[in-house]
Amino acid sequence: MFRPLQDRVLVRRIESEAKTLGGIIIPDTAKEKPSEGEIVAVGPGARDEKSGKVVPLEVKVGDRVLFGKWTGTEVKLDGEELMIVKESDLFGIIENDAAGATKKSRKAA
Repeated sequence: MFRPLQDRVLVRRIESEAKTLGGIIIPDTAKEKPSEGEIVAVGPGARDEKSGKVVPLEVKVGDRVLFGKWTGTEVKLDGEELMIVKESDLFGIIENDAAGATKKSRKAA
């Protein structure tokens, strides 16, 4: 078990579809690493310099997030490739609508 420190999170990359919107299949050798992931573990938060109190993170385990191409440090834990990322390096949380589909997938349809 791995527990991130301070404002770091552990992220599992989520593979996106291997097809373009036009139906072209992208071979594995040409695919880029996904920039979408699922939060696996979170640290307790960053310490505020003025008050000394710990400021909790906005993300939680299970959140789907977007991050930059060169973000984080790749690690291998229990045979699985994961990333350690600072919360400030995450772009945002992908939220589901009431039907359970992500807004991203609804736009593609």
